Parts: sequence; C-alpha cells; structure tokens
Amino acid sequence: MSNTLLCRWGILGTATIARKNWQAIRRSGNGLVRAVASRDAARADAWIAECQADHPFAERPEAVAGYEALIDRDDIDAVYIPLPTGVRKDWVIRAARAGKHVLCEKPCGSHAGEVEEMIAACHEAGVQFMDGVMYMHSERLAALRASLDQGSVIGRLRRIATQFSFLAPEDFLAGGNIRVQTDLEPLGCLGDLGWYNIRFALWTMRGEMPASVTGRLINQTAGGVPTEFSGELIFASGPTAGFYCSFLTGHQQWAHLSGTDGSIELRDFVLPAYGSEVEFTLSRPRFEVEGCDFRMERHDTRIALPEYSNSHATAQETKLFRHFADLALSGRIDDSWPRLALQTQRILDACLASARDGGRPVVL
Repeated sequence: MSNTLLCRWGILGTATIARKNWQAIRRSGNGLVRAVASRDAARADAWIAECQADHPFAERPEAVAGYEALIDRDDIDAVYIPLPTGVRKDWVIRAARAGKHVLCEKPCGSHAGEVEEMIAACHEAGVQFMDGVMYMHSERLAALRASLDQGSVIGRLRRIATQFSFLAPEDFLAGGNIRVQTDLEPLGCLGDLGWYNIRFALWTMRGEMPASVTGRLINQTAGGVPTEFSGELIFASGPTAGFYCSFLTGHQQWAHLSGTDGSIELRDFVLPAYGSEVEFTLSRPRFEVEGCDFRMERHDTRIALPEYSNSHATAQETKLFRHFADLALSGRIDDSWPRLALQTQRILDACLASARDGGRPVVL
C-alpha cells in the first residue's frame, strides 16, 4: 500500500495501447506515471518524450533499462503490463513477488494454467490483479444491468450475440504485427478480440460459467494463429451466447441481447463511438394485423449517459485506472477481478480446444 495520495505507476514496455493508458492515468486524478521500462533505455526515453509532449505529467517519468529494474524500484505501487501474451506471465509473477499491484493486458495468458500461476502469485503477495477490459468500468454497464433486471423491459433473457472485428492490412496478416506471431500472440483474434466477446457474455450472465462450448476456427495463419473465429456458449440456466471475432472483417463491435419480450442493442460495446455520450437501445417491436394490413412497428427507447468515449476524465479507460488505483491505495483486494479473468481464459481455451477437435462440444 502506498503512503501517498497518488498511485505511482510503472509501465513495462512501450506498446501502442500504453499511450492511451498513459493519458488515462494522467486524467484519473489518483495516479501518476513514475517510470517506463524498455529493454533499451533510449527507446523508453523517446517514448516518454512523445507522451509528455501530448499529455505531460508535472514531473517527467524516468526511462528505465530493463523490466526488472523498474519492478525493483521502491517508488512504484502498481505496474501496467502491456507486454505480449507469450512473455507476460514471468513479469506478472515477478512484479507480484516484488509487492506491486498488477494491471495486465488481455488475453492474460496463453492458456488458463498461466493465468492460474499469475493469480496465485498475486494472492500470495497480497496485491491486486486485474485485466485491462475498459468497458467493464463504464457507467453504461450499470445502466444496462438495471434494464436487464427489470423483467418488463425485454422479458426473460434467451440469447447473447456479439461481434468484434476489424480488417487487418496484408502486412499485418503476413506477420508484420505481433498479433499473428505464434510465439508472442498465439491466440490471435480469439485472444485480441474474442476476449471481449466472452467477457460480455460472462458479465451478462453474472459470472455463470457455460455448461458447454463449441468453437469454429474459420481462418488461421500458416502457423495456426486464429484470424477468424466463432464460438457458441450454452448455459445450464437456459440462455445461449454466440460470438464472432475476426481480423478479416471490417470494423464492427456490436452486442445484442434477446429476451422473450424485446431486445437490447449496443452498436459499440467495446470502444464507444466518438462523442460525449454512451448509449444503448431498448427495442420492443409489435406486429399488428388489421384486416389485410400487416405491419411491424418499431418501438425503440434510446438510453444515453453522459460519458466521453475517450481522452476524458469520464472515459472508460480513465475509470479503469481510477478504480484500480483506488484498490491499490486502499490496500483492499477485490478477488472478483482475478476470478473473472480466469473464467474468461478458461472459456476461451475451451472454445479453441473445440475448434481444433472438429467443433466437438467441450464441457466445462
């Protein structure tokens, strides 16, 4: 636990996503970046200079040569680890053993066994573990939950459907991006995008694990890294969830919840559309017949909340780092976050195992 009013962050690596989270920490109100590590101190220094020019901290963070040197510092309370999945486990464990709280990118591990090791190390050290799913911290989810809990809105939930995709350029798919490199990101689009699909289904189901899953590996690289994937989750309580994730399809990130009396649609469930509001739509259409007149009537209600999409004190990425820092500064460990990360990884693993076994159902 820090003896300051601010959570002092260290960033391991200079990944592109870390730029977004640099400014999220700056806007959080309860955190600051103390140091950034790279294998080359000059690279870290250049990266810091670029971020400082855009969103400066009053005290310039230090460039550190080597991840271990940053982890060993006594002026760091928490580390953000956006390192590739293939090398992440060891650094999460080292950070935990050094008494640092850990916020790591997703997928958390190459398989559930790695995530179990990370969580065990954090539990033993008494530090917080959390993955970087930003939308989990948006006010939109609280409003969505309230709508779901009102049985009169969509009735009994029956179906969860999601898609998260973007069209990757040819050089990306040819190995120019780490997300298709077998040693660094072996889970490909399933880990990079499907993690969000699976997490949304888990959140909707209040953490209920599916009884069984199936997966279909539609496309993959020559090295076996998924580039297009679909999965199906069957829950013992009744609902089902289907998802599609892909590096081969244009930008889409929608979620649709179907009930016995209506539905809820989110057109941007992962990355909110640019603007000062987040929203979702409640739909209760009616089919009316009057003599020879048949008509389908749209009855929609738009629910909007004042929350900026990005780069703002109210944005979901800022709330992620603010919430995490609150836990780190308080010394209270919230075990629901590591549990949710491990559940997500286990479902992901099962979907991939099914796909590589011809689509046979995998029982969890």
